[in-house]
Amino acid sequence: MLTQEQGQVLVRLARQTIEEQVGLAPTDPVRPEELADPALQQRRGVFVTLNKRGMLRGCIGSLVGVEPLVEGVRRNAINAAFHDHRFPMVSADEVPELEIEVSVLTPPQPLSYGDGDDLVRRLRPRVDGVIIRAANGASATFLPQVWEQLPVPEVFLSHLCRKAGLPDDFWRTGELAVETYQVQYFKEEHHNR
Repeated sequence: MLTQEQGQVLVRLARQTIEEQVGLAPTDPVRPEELADPALQQRRGVFVTLNKRGMLRGCIGSLVGVEPLVEGVRRNAINAAFHDHRFPMVSADEVPELEIEVSVLTPPQPLSYGDGDDLVRRLRPRVDGVIIRAANGASATFLPQVWEQLPVPEVFLSHLCRKAGLPDDFWRTGELAVETYQVQYFKEEHHNR
């Protein structure tokens, strides 16, 4: 588990990375000694989410730890700001309006279930992030925070199937491999909008 202070270092790092990428001076630069914290060198899955005026503006991450957290935050901050195919690239003018979140994941665990009704019963809204994978290779994930917008499990699963390019009701067939994970997520505390 990371402390709130460690999480805030990651959020500041995400903002600094985006600011530097668009040629802005960092508003609250992280110090090298903060980044050297052994807890921030762990290999963990990590997502960076950008919101603007309460609306999603970009979200990219990795489900498993392939690199130290600080490197994952840097890479995913750039990807969320400039390479999320759902949105145009973030402009320098927009950066001050962004609200940045960093989600640090637990390792995903398989969730066994019988049919769609059993799957609905086994999910823990607002606790579990969910990954689905179909035999054809289609896959998608929603972070636990998505339950805030989609609190009904059946609706949550239908939107997740749609995100994966599958029919909305594909989760009812029992043919999906499902994994769940939990997150610690950190939002900016003192950002001036």
